[in-house]
Amino acid sequence: MPDIVLTTLNAKYIHASFGLRYLMANLGALSARAGMAEFHINQTPLEITEAILAGEPRIVGFGVYIWNVEQTTEVVALLKRIRPELIVILGGPEVSYETEGQEIVALADHVITGEGDVKFAEVCAALLVDETDHQGRSSGELRYGRAADLSVIGTPLASLQKIIPAELPKLEHLASPYDFYTDEDLAHRIVYVEASRGCPFTCEFCLSSLDLPVRAFPLDAFLAAMQQLLDRGAMQFKFVDRTFNLHLPTSMGILQFFLDRWRDGLFLHFEMIPDRLPEQLRALIQKFPPGAVQFEVGIQTFDDAVSKNISRRQNLDRLADNLRFLREETGVHVHADLIVGLPGEGMESFGRGFDRLVQLGPQEIQVGILKRLRGTPIVRHDAEYRMKYAPHPPYEILETRDMDFPTMQRMRRFARYWDIVANSGNFSGTLALLWRDGASPFAEFLRFSDWLHATLRRTHQIALQSIAQGLFDFLTENGADRTSVAAALEADWRRTPGREALSLRGVPAAVVPLKPAAIRAARRQARHTYAG
Repeated sequence: MPDIVLTTLNAKYIHASFGLRYLMANLGALSARAGMAEFHINQTPLEITEAILAGEPRIVGFGVYIWNVEQTTEVVALLKRIRPELIVILGGPEVSYETEGQEIVALADHVITGEGDVKFAEVCAALLVDETDHQGRSSGELRYGRAADLSVIGTPLASLQKIIPAELPKLEHLASPYDFYTDEDLAHRIVYVEASRGCPFTCEFCLSSLDLPVRAFPLDAFLAAMQQLLDRGAMQFKFVDRTFNLHLPTSMGILQFFLDRWRDGLFLHFEMIPDRLPEQLRALIQKFPPGAVQFEVGIQTFDDAVSKNISRRQNLDRLADNLRFLREETGVHVHADLIVGLPGEGMESFGRGFDRLVQLGPQEIQVGILKRLRGTPIVRHDAEYRMKYAPHPPYEILETRDMDFPTMQRMRRFARYWDIVANSGNFSGTLALLWRDGASPFAEFLRFSDWLHATLRRTHQIALQSIAQGLFDFLTENGADRTSVAAALEADWRRTPGREALSLRGVPAAVVPLKPAAIRAARRQARHTYAG
């Protein structure tokens, strides 16, 4: 029966909580009195509450994020109603800023703001001081058993602050979290890793802009931990570093490490600065097989005035050259981000940026809707640009001076349908028929999005066959040759082995032999690879 339960509600089972594993690793001797319990947001609050209370803990620590705060609030309310004496400690980005007025903060006993890797252990040690040994030392100190903030440990419980800021930990002193990935995690879940923390940029919509300075973990120790994960069978590594390619020797060292140990099925995901790709890094990237590496490239906007509004610095010409290189000379899967609703960005300028990005050819374009994350300085534009956000998570923009509410709703549907049709890789060949003869990809897909919504009246739970039929109907109604459209859809459909036959109304089912997959890759990335 652990005294301390570390828990969070993940978005999906496949996401293993990186933060919990850091907290567990850095509990020191208290780890013997602690356990982890991961849930997901589709579980009921009562079910989660029952599972937590079954272990009869004294302290429960919650990781709180924008995607789980509403459900976590319900769980905390239930816990405090059933067991008022239970000590609830919160941490995570959603409760690290603007704590006043948050219901979940009012319910909790303590909130640790910032990077709580070490501070959580210190607070638990203070809370568990309940007896004194014959030498006069507190049991909390004895059980903690490592260097700690004794001013916290010695604090009487009655005077321990509710909001407890965490100092930035020295990364070289943190215990590694990677041993807390189980064999099942490595086999069935995303494995998150990090070689650095922080971001040198000041983009006003992003919490990472508050994480200054950039700090790196010692490279040799990090690579040794990666070797242990490889030895245990890990095949997918998702780096959470905000600027993987910021420090050239480190990024090259990591890439070379994985290249030297390459095996079929290994997959690496990195977030990169789009305008920084020197020749040495290019040469190394070219050596990886197709579909094995994914770069998440945050572009957000191509409009210079909007970039200035949000304090974003990037060289667009160099960015464009780097994207062309990645698409034309490497097998990297490029996932590029644009944001709808930035201050000063209207439909016309967003459309121009979207068309420019389509021409650069990334396999995926993530069209995100601006969110007002707690603590970010984007709020300084609220008056001038009439920025109105939803009052509940995920705090998405509702309208701006340049995009009214109906327009923003159209763009939400655009983003959703683009993800289903384009980013999924299910219709890579057919997609280009939408903007044949030099038409604007943005304008034509927006027309399709409007038509599809008018036809289906929904954006979720849409069968793949319905999307295929929608593409066929829209294209042929707008002058495309029926035979060409049917052939393109059939080729797209057959690219994924094992599917049932494509059935289009009024079109005989074609018989196309299935081609065996030539590359082992994640399914979504593989569809784009085969299409290329």
